[in-house]
Amino acid sequence: MRILHILNHVQEVGNGIVNVAVDLACLQAKNGHRVGVVSAGGEYEVLLAKYTVKHFNLNQARTPANIIKAAWRYWRIIQEFQPDVVHAHMMTGVVLARLWKGLSTYALVSTVHNEFQRSAVLMGCADRVIAVSHAVAESMVRRGVGQNKLKVISNGTLGSVRVRDLQEYVAIKLQRPAIATVAGMYKRKGISELIDAFAQIASHFPDAHLYLVGDGPDKTLFEQQAQSTSFANRIHFLGFQKEPQSYMLGCDVFVLASHRDPSPLVIPEAREAGCAIIGSNVDGIPEALDGGQAGILIPPANSQALAQALSQLLGSHEIMQQWKTLAQQNLERLSVTRVNDETISVYQELTTPSNVFSVV
Repeated sequence: MRILHILNHVQEVGNGIVNVAVDLACLQAKNGHRVGVVSAGGEYEVLLAKYTVKHFNLNQARTPANIIKAAWRYWRIIQEFQPDVVHAHMMTGVVLARLWKGLSTYALVSTVHNEFQRSAVLMGCADRVIAVSHAVAESMVRRGVGQNKLKVISNGTLGSVRVRDLQEYVAIKLQRPAIATVAGMYKRKGISELIDAFAQIASHFPDAHLYLVGDGPDKTLFEQQAQSTSFANRIHFLGFQKEPQSYMLGCDVFVLASHRDPSPLVIPEAREAGCAIIGSNVDGIPEALDGGQAGILIPPANSQALAQALSQLLGSHEIMQQWKTLAQQNLERLSVTRVNDETISVYQELTTPSNVFSVV
């Protein structure tokens, strides 16, 4: 097949949408498909080229003048590449792809990554809509997208071509016991609740340290919050790390305290690293944790419940080890190969002759 992925950029900044699209493009090219990526560019262009994925530059900035230019540029890309499938990962891409679809023969697939954004309903314009978790699919149905259009393909990142094998990473030496999160510094990621929970338990566990890996617009607010506690010297802001695996290998407890999180890629990575995991019981996090069998689930935006879960793990070596072991079970379904295979099946469903005329 000739497959064209369209997204805003391919920058190596920890963006889960970009990471998913790059994984798919590289694996599909490796498996013999002709693959292209349309974006404004970024560091992943080198990796894409290594896998013979052709990159087309397209600035999708949402100004009236640029959108007109982008639409024309996109049309020229379509004429050159002649895709069988266009896979849109972001809102502007699906709008551009839908605009010209009537003059082309390609099937249009979209993936809904962040359904909590109001614009996510536009992803329903595609012929098939991939939801990254059952929670996302249910939300899209409530917003008017027909169930016949939806296909759930849960995120998985293990075996990604973007990173080395886990065995090649060396664990960072952290102050133990070490609690860590890898997340954007946004309020919706529950960073404030994590800092508050740590402050609640820090005096009971005087050797414990908290490590916050990530960057974002709310980082200054969280740094101020940490400074206002009595344990600021034990709360460490490490910024964005291209290879957070070393920090996961070096920590004891991994926390993802998000208020909303459709299907976080970091959970499979933390599971593979063998962390004891605490996650919010919201959106796609329970699915990534096998319904609570691979990690402790707590109510979102509840620092007291998070503090209790941390105390449970830090207070018992046996319980800590039990959750570390459970995290590493049933990892096969979290592989990027499984995600790609299921995605290719969606493409094939749309492009087989018997189904071409049934696409809405």
